[in-house]
Amino acid sequence: MSEEPGASSPEPPARPTELSPSVRAQLLATEHWSLLASRSTTQGEVLTRISMFLTFTSASLLSVALVGNATQFSDAFRAFALTVLSIDLVVGLLTHVRVMSVGMEDLMYVLAMNRLRAAYVDMDPGIGPYLMAGAHDDEEGAKRTYYFLGVRTDFSQVAGSSMVFMGFVNSALIALLLGSALLTAGLPPVVAVPVAVLVALAFFGTSLVRGHRRYLAVWKNHPPVSPSTH
Repeated sequence: MSEEPGASSPEPPARPTELSPSVRAQLLATEHWSLLASRSTTQGEVLTRISMFLTFTSASLLSVALVGNATQFSDAFRAFALTVLSIDLVVGLLTHVRVMSVGMEDLMYVLAMNRLRAAYVDMDPGIGPYLMAGAHDDEEGAKRTYYFLGVRTDFSQVAGSSMVFMGFVNSALIALLLGSALLTAGLPPVVAVPVAVLVALAFFGTSLVRGHRRYLAVWKNHPPVSPSTH
């Protein structure tokens, strides 16, 4: 349909007005508080999950001991113990998956808040020396936020993490379950125990490698807006 003669063309949209520094600071602070709340909620949720898993595992292992005494460790007890250990392992693996996801989410929140601090410094460079947390959304900035007081080794950061803790607990459950299953199947302890230990160590090593790869992938896929070397 052709345009009628004399019809006025629509006016272009007006350009957005430049916000004052105070309004920009307020918007950034609102986003900052939102990220803080989300990070706190996520950390609280995963700690609750870990506590629930440990409580469930402790109670189930206690029930195995009580049933063993009541049944004189009969064949029915062996089936019961394998079932309970299998359930514990499934719950542990699900918790482990969530712990690894939360680790990446926590890094995501740290980088987002570092980027906001970089915006604060851009608006007022004088506040830079007073910020203890990092103001760069790269690996060095994230390490600064996780530990303000100088340099901390990567080993201590990783070894004390919830991911390693859950990996170790699940490895122990795997060793218990597999060793018990092999002994129930008739294998001698000299064979069942080493096989169970090797499988548990393989799982633990695999979980560490997967976690490290996910961590490295962040820096490949995340281009920083305010790198430390700019």
